[in-house]
Amino acid sequence: MRKIMSLVLVMAMTFMLTSSNKQFTIYMIGDSTMADKNMKKAPEERGWGMVLQGFFTENVKIDNHAINGRSSKSFINEGRWQKVLDKMQPGDYLVIQFGHNDEKRTDSLRYTRPWQEFADNYRMFIRAAKEKGVTPIVMNCVARRNFFNAKTKEEIDDEALRSVNRDKYNGNEKVNSDTLVDTHGDYARVPQQIAKEFNVPYIDANKISTDLENSLGVEGSRDLHMIKYNGKDNTHYNVYGARLMASLLVDEMAKVCPQLAPFVRHYDYVVSAKGRGNYLTLQEAVDATPMGKKTQILILDGTWQKPVIAKGKKVKLIKYCGVTVK
Repeated sequence: MRKIMSLVLVMAMTFMLTSSNKQFTIYMIGDSTMADKNMKKAPEERGWGMVLQGFFTENVKIDNHAINGRSSKSFINEGRWQKVLDKMQPGDYLVIQFGHNDEKRTDSLRYTRPWQEFADNYRMFIRAAKEKGVTPIVMNCVARRNFFNAKTKEEIDDEALRSVNRDKYNGNEKVNSDTLVDTHGDYARVPQQIAKEFNVPYIDANKISTDLENSLGVEGSRDLHMIKYNGKDNTHYNVYGARLMASLLVDEMAKVCPQLAPFVRHYDYVVSAKGRGNYLTLQEAVDATPMGKKTQILILDGTWQKPVIAKGKKVKLIKYCGVTVK
């Protein structure tokens, strides 16, 4: 009996060790709200997927294929989906999040009808992932920051308002509601129905983001978006907004896929020269830490000089492999 118990214990320990060392990839397909951004063109802008790596251990690789301006239709037709499909391996994950650009009625290259082509594209993504042994995680589109009951959709479609003007918010904004007004309609409803149809993990990103916007109110919610910097854009996230959304969504990912939970981490600050954290340099992150409070700083990439840490600060540096601090 003792020998059997010992064998079971050894097997359990072996499983735990191999599980903790497991490496896999989370692929992401979607639009600009999730996408990696060009740091030279828009230094303050981030997609929530761009910063997601900072919420996982090094076992997990985030491969973000989301791109600005794409709908589920154009993502497929441009050959971008095929590239993802070719790369995915059994044991990987696929996060699917479209909707913002599928709504563009005047654009035949992007527009899809919600319960027809849009739904069918989600079905195709899910089927293809499952056939490859990949777990699909279905999300609906995040909310657009809109506190205006508009007569026409054009009044709230601010995709064209990503201005090069770097002026901060100037107070000129259409507001006639105390709570967020939905702009997505069926495009936010379809993914849930498709996820139920296939019995796959689903995250209501629209509700999560709507609740966040409402909790901050008309004034505070500006801090999430590029409107804070260019005075116009209520759709796309800045560094703070992207990090906050990624933090909320990664916890939901761990709930709907419990096997991801052991790999999720929440660090106080994340440093990445590539813009995948909330600080671009190590010294900036160290300078931002509060006095007397234990603070964890994750360094995702780069080679750094040893930072100057003021007396009284309790800073712990955590490094990904390949990171050098000298």
